[in-house]
Amino acid sequence: MKRKVGLWIDHSKVVIVSLTGDLEEIKSIQSNIEKHVRFSGGAQKNSEEDIHDNRFTNHLNKYYDEVISFIRDAESILIIGPGEAKVEFKKRLESEKQNARVVNLETVDKMTDPQIAAKVRGYYSN
Repeated sequence: MKRKVGLWIDHSKVVIVSLTGDLEEIKSIQSNIEKHVRFSGGAQKNSEEDIHDNRFTNHLNKYYDEVISFIRDAESILIIGPGEAKVEFKKRLESEKQNARVVNLETVDKMTDPQIAAKVRGYYSN
C-alpha cells in the first residue's frame, strides 16, 4: 500500500505523520541540538564561532538523516514548519536524491500533534 507522509519540522523537533490507507501513525523525534548562537565581533579562523557553527551543522545533518530514515519509503512527502529547517531539510532530501517525492513546502506556525495530523490528512484528502 502507498505511504504518504507529512512532517512538521524545526531545528528542535520533527513530527512525522504517516498515512497508509486508513492507518495513521504519528512519530516525534527530538533533535537535542543546542541553540544556534550568533557571536558578535571579529571572526577569526578556527574561532569559537566557527567551531560552534560546524558542530551545529554536523548535528543538523545527523538529525535530518535520522528523519530521512523514517520517510525513505514514502510515496509523497509534505513538508511544513515555521522556519528555515523545512527549506534546509528539503535541500538535504535533494542531496540524497529523495526530493522527487516532495509534493509541497508550506510555512506554518507552531502546531500541536493533532493539528499537524489534521493538516496532513486534509492535504492528502484533496
